[in-house]
Amino acid sequence: MRWLTIFLTTWIALGVSLAGGNDLSTSYELATTHGLLAGFAQGLTLVLALWRPGLAWALSLAATIVTALAVRPHLAEIPFPGPNWPWSTPAVIAHAAVFLLLALRVPTRNAVAALATTGLATFVLQAVIRAQNHSSTGTVAVGVFAVAVLVGTALRGRKEARTQLVAQETLTAAERAHRTLLEERSRIARELHDVVAHHMSVISIQAQVAPHLVEHPSHELKENLEGIRQNALEALTELRRVLGVLRSEHPDAPDTHDMTGTGTASAPHAPQPTLDRLEALVENTRAAGLTVTVEITGRRRPLQPGVELSAYRIVQEALSNILRHAPGAVARVAVAYDYDGLTLRITNSRPERPAPPSQGTGHGLLGMRERAAMLGGALSAYPSKDGGYVVSAYLPAHQRAEGLGYVPDHSRHANDPTEDGTA
Repeated sequence: MRWLTIFLTTWIALGVSLAGGNDLSTSYELATTHGLLAGFAQGLTLVLALWRPGLAWALSLAATIVTALAVRPHLAEIPFPGPNWPWSTPAVIAHAAVFLLLALRVPTRNAVAALATTGLATFVLQAVIRAQNHSSTGTVAVGVFAVAVLVGTALRGRKEARTQLVAQETLTAAERAHRTLLEERSRIARELHDVVAHHMSVISIQAQVAPHLVEHPSHELKENLEGIRQNALEALTELRRVLGVLRSEHPDAPDTHDMTGTGTASAPHAPQPTLDRLEALVENTRAAGLTVTVEITGRRRPLQPGVELSAYRIVQEALSNILRHAPGAVARVAVAYDYDGLTLRITNSRPERPAPPSQGTGHGLLGMRERAAMLGGALSAYPSKDGGYVVSAYLPAHQRAEGLGYVPDHSRHANDPTEDGTA
């Protein structure tokens, strides 16, 4: 359509130029060269209007005024009624086309202002300067120009209305998709609250009541039950945070819902775990029966919250995998700080006995890799030579450009499993 418009406009401009030149040479008794020059000047303004309609209008009006003043002395020598003046027929066609393109491209007030200026210039030529032996075309010409402006403004308004309608439909579709997303998140939150939160609350209460059901419970039994209760309460705290994010369109809004009945509701964005809680995580894992050693090298310093949280979650998931899939193994957590970031290495020895069937979905390793990749780092997991397993990750201290993420050197020594089937 764009090239078709250019072709048609150029064709019309060529016709206007030739007709205008011939009309000025024959009807106004101008020299052929001068007539063709004036005609082509009028035609070129029509082509220019495709890209610069404002400038084209000014040049077209100026060309018409100069031509009208140039042929005015010749009108006295032409018998009455004489040719059209001050607007010749080709000039009216060209200027009307320029007005149409102008009204399509500029605000309505600008097009009306241009129309008023053209009318004023026509009035000055026809009523003030005047000429002899001519057919007056000022009123007809201004009327034609007004129609061109009206048509152009209507087409421009229709185009703008269509654009606004498309934008509104796009916005409505986006809002509908967003609302559907919120409804799905709310449904998931309800499922989590009604099922997972209920069972975790029951576990917490049963662990609290269990020591009272046994006569003279041992100290070890009390400690294990208290550990179970604390783990259940921590899981409920994390679940409250997740539910707050799922239920709210604005995750920063507080969620005061209390699922434990303890009256200790928390905000959905309670302080996230960092490596400062690494020792507590390890102690909790030891209480579950896993032997864990920790080694921290380099100058320990606080990192960005996202790095701290991802490092904590990677260690947490790796230790959970060892508990599930490597019974009796010995685990080691190595954390190394350097200038550019943080290196994590969680290893375990060969398990002493086969692992029970796991009900996991196999997404633990995928989640760890995504956390590392999100920060511009990388993670690899592979069996070690002694029958154990290694999880190695590097998290840069600052976000890196895409494609510059770190890939641990250990990944080239073994295949990288795709599931959480082994720890």
